[in-house]
Amino acid sequence: MNDPRPQGTPRPASTGAGYDSAGQAGVIGIGLAAVLTFALAQGSWQWFSTYIGVTLLAVIFAFQRRPAWTPGIRSAYMRGLVAYALVVGLCVAIALAPMMQRWAWLFPMSGTRSGCEGTGRYEAIRSRAALANLADSDGAALAYAQVAQSDKAVGDCLAATTTLWLPVYGAGAAVLVGAGVWARDRARATKGP
Repeated sequence: MNDPRPQGTPRPASTGAGYDSAGQAGVIGIGLAAVLTFALAQGSWQWFSTYIGVTLLAVIFAFQRRPAWTPGIRSAYMRGLVAYALVVGLCVAIALAPMMQRWAWLFPMSGTRSGCEGTGRYEAIRSRAALANLADSDGAALAYAQVAQSDKAVGDCLAATTTLWLPVYGAGAAVLVGAGVWARDRARATKGP
């Protein structure tokens, strides 16, 4: 209201060194979405979490803008970079969760995998005991129930172990992303415009 410029003069553009508050709000929203995905995930990790993780990564890469590189650990650049790297690491962990649970080469946990298979065998025996009166009338239904209970127990066991290790994978991805982006931005800043 108390702007001394004549009415027809536009305001000068902001010179905030590339700091986009809408992009930062987007990173916060994506981080919240990823945390909610983590918190609401129950049972076995499903492939939809891979879709969610990849979608969130695409949104981050498309819309997030970091401030210009400045030296110093307390700079706005470093704060933005840490937030960016942590959110990317969380999204990568969510995207990888179903693969880690299912593929032994990606997440080798041999003792846990064999323990989970033992849990599956136990659940199959337990379901047979619970449905023993069906054995004479419908053996196929009993066999299906045993396999279903065994698969569910193995999936839940592997999912629980996967969830315990996801922060390690997410933190590793965050460190790699943070170091790579910092090195790239620093190299660009030292080269000049």
